Amino acid sequence: MPRPSSRISGIVPSGKDGWEVHFAAWTRKEAGEDIIMLSVGDHDFDTPTETIEACVTAVRASNHHYTPLPGIPRLRKAMAAASTACTGVTTNPDQVIATPGGQAALYAAVQAVLDQGDHAIVVAPYYATYPNTFSAAGADFTVVETPAEDGFQPRAADIRAALRPNTRAILINTPNNPTGAVYSRQRLEELAQICREHDLWLLSDEVYWTLGGGEHVSPRSLPGMAERTLVINSMSKSHGMTGWRMGWLTGPEQMISLLTSLNLVTTYGLPAFISLACAEALENGYGVKEIAERYAARRSVVLDAMRGMNNITVRGSEGGMYVMLDISALEPDDEKFAWAFLDKEKVSVMPGSSFGEAAAGHIRVSLCQPEVVLLEATLRLRRFATSYRREAA
Repeated sequence: MPRPSSRISGIVPSGKDGWEVHFAAWTRKEAGEDIIMLSVGDHDFDTPTETIEACVTAVRASNHHYTPLPGIPRLRKAMAAASTACTGVTTNPDQVIATPGGQAALYAAVQAVLDQGDHAIVVAPYYATYPNTFSAAGADFTVVETPAEDGFQPRAADIRAALRPNTRAILINTPNNPTGAVYSRQRLEELAQICREHDLWLLSDEVYWTLGGGEHVSPRSLPGMAERTLVINSMSKSHGMTGWRMGWLTGPEQMISLLTSLNLVTTYGLPAFISLACAEALENGYGVKEIAERYAARRSVVLDAMRGMNNITVRGSEGGMYVMLDISALEPDDEKFAWAFLDKEKVSVMPGSSFGEAAAGHIRVSLCQPEVVLLEATLRLRRFATSYRREAA
């Protein structure tokens, strides 16, 4: 075939994206092996019935046609109300644009603030698609690690040290995937000060905001930040709708207006029946409270079961859908540990290094299984850790 573009070839330049353990586990499970899948953040339960029925009603009501590029008015109004609750800043519909999932919102944000050759800072550990999203924009980036011993909280001094003359944006994620860390108000205020001093955009991924372990602080709410913050949000986690592909971006009206042109050449709008179902789910909060309570209970169960486990330390893990475990005392090569755990105990977890060097020597454990399954996985981890230590000795 003719040569593909360097743009598309360079999105994942190494050909390795960190998901190898997960995909191998998934393939083996599909082939019939009894494997506990704790390597992906997809709910083990269905979308709330009310949301499903709202979609069925919308389909039957002939909502099958093109929709406005930034989203139907009812959906944008509901998203604006959700952004008001999420960020603590009164938001109007012209400050939000609907996207097919949180990843598309992130892609739109990166495209909106970075030209080819511009530089950004990515605070790590980070969600696995972050580097490749910058690569797709032709932008350069520097990863700034957050120390595990500091609870994976961002350090302003490290971020300042990474600044360049062509730095235009900083990307953060709180509550954090993969660590479950919830960034403190003090650390966010220090970060906001850097953005104001250097006239930077702040891209704030807040898709787990309903699943935090305490107060959710959005940097958009800090002084002088509403005009320079783009907030990535999604219905996937909060409303149990991963496969529905509905997210949104919140920001200054002028930027949202410009981003409508991006939808013109990418999505050309979103399905009307899905949009109406999502609007109803947002308006009524279908599943939000129950989902948050479910993951909080699962987190408590796993953390309680971890107590007293030798050579494994919990890091972060205050919110979100994951628990981050430091296994470096047993095995500094987290990928080697994850493969061995899969082979010997039939449990799939994500190697921490998939999310940046700060998470090297860790494994990410998804809470997207019933409590009884999580307890069984914890028992297998305890058994595996004990035997692994003996083997190492």
